[in-house]
Amino acid sequence: MAGYLTTHVLDTARGCPAAGMKIDLFRIDGAERTLLRTLVTNADGRTDSHILPASEFVTGTYELVFFAGAYLEGCGLDLAQPKFLDQIPLRFGMSEASHYHVPLLLSPYSFSTYRGS
Repeated sequence: MAGYLTTHVLDTARGCPAAGMKIDLFRIDGAERTLLRTLVTNADGRTDSHILPASEFVTGTYELVFFAGAYLEGCGLDLAQPKFLDQIPLRFGMSEASHYHVPLLLSPYSFSTYRGS
């Protein structure tokens, strides 16, 4: 089985997928942080393609950065400045070639994640 990475972002405060959220993917190698790609969530809160496709999969440490503050402002929320949540970095390891699914559940004042299926 080839490895690959996906996500799904849900806006738990509004009860809907988080459409239009920018997400950056970085590969972490020691002190080096390399941007691999930038994607935007679709109407279902997912990206149109795998965040890290099987053809580019390498085990190691990665970081997803979810641009939650810009998304929440785009929803018309009047957020205090500075925003409680702005950019949400999630650093995680992928140790084997399998499907890694890293969802984000978001509200203006909280978030959670887990390794999904």
